[in-house]
Amino acid sequence: MRLLILGAGATGGYFGGLLANAGADVTFLVRPKRRDQLVRDGLTIESRDLSIATPVKAITREEIANPYDAVILSSKAYDLADAIDTIRPAVGEKTLILPLLNGMRHLDNLDDAFGKQRVLGGTCHISVVLEPDGKIRHLSPFASLTAGPRFAPQEKDAKRLHGELARGGFDARYSENIIGAMWEKWVLLATLAGSTCLMRASIGEIVRAGGAQLISDMLDECCAIAKASGYPPTSAADSGARTTLTDPNSNISASMRRDIERGNRIEADHIVGDLISRGRELGVPSPMLDVAYLHLQAYQNRSL
Repeated sequence: MRLLILGAGATGGYFGGLLANAGADVTFLVRPKRRDQLVRDGLTIESRDLSIATPVKAITREEIANPYDAVILSSKAYDLADAIDTIRPAVGEKTLILPLLNGMRHLDNLDDAFGKQRVLGGTCHISVVLEPDGKIRHLSPFASLTAGPRFAPQEKDAKRLHGELARGGFDARYSENIIGAMWEKWVLLATLAGSTCLMRASIGEIVRAGGAQLISDMLDECCAIAKASGYPPTSAADSGARTTLTDPNSNISASMRRDIERGNRIEADHIVGDLISRGRELGVPSPMLDVAYLHLQAYQNRSL
């Protein structure tokens, strides 16, 4: 399959770089400066388990010649409108679109732009950053990418894409309940972002300061909204989230916290705000999330 990955940032660059290194037909769609860097130097990924430097194909929007078999999106949610315009020349009648964005709102936008029959469900679990020199640094022991069909007619194509993703050597998963998997990621991420941004601290720092109950209460609210929406986390997902989010030795934080500390834009509306809005529509209160979102809104207003 011919795969096009929008951007060569931390997430897209990590998964795409491993796929390219394994021999998959991967092309990165990037801006001219990043294109020149990738063509000249290739893509470097560093983690505690591996270090690779691989040549990659990179193009700009003006260089798109033909549609691709699949387009993978890992852009920030606030850049989605621009991303949709950028990939249009690469989307043909049979092109699959695999978004790895956070939350759920982006599915409606992509369905409106390209038709729901083309848009699969997807999510990933990874902690990774793009260094100023263009290298990608993997910070966590986990790196999974989950994809699957949102509707029965997509099953054959989704399995075909999964087979291609499995070549990359990372934890590629196929889910028959991909929307449920996306909700589970959303619940975990909203709690992680809400707590670590509110406290400007890692999970371990919050727990050691006596904040385990605060995190647990916020997770309860997220789970209640997911349940009311028809996608309650499985017992395994709930247990895993609670273990991850209450570990006193954990140094994990949401990437949103790093963005705040660097003065960057954040996905507050898409990760926390949209979850709160869905809860209100269903009559589910979320006082802890409300406080966290108020804090994030204050930051966003200051940045305007």
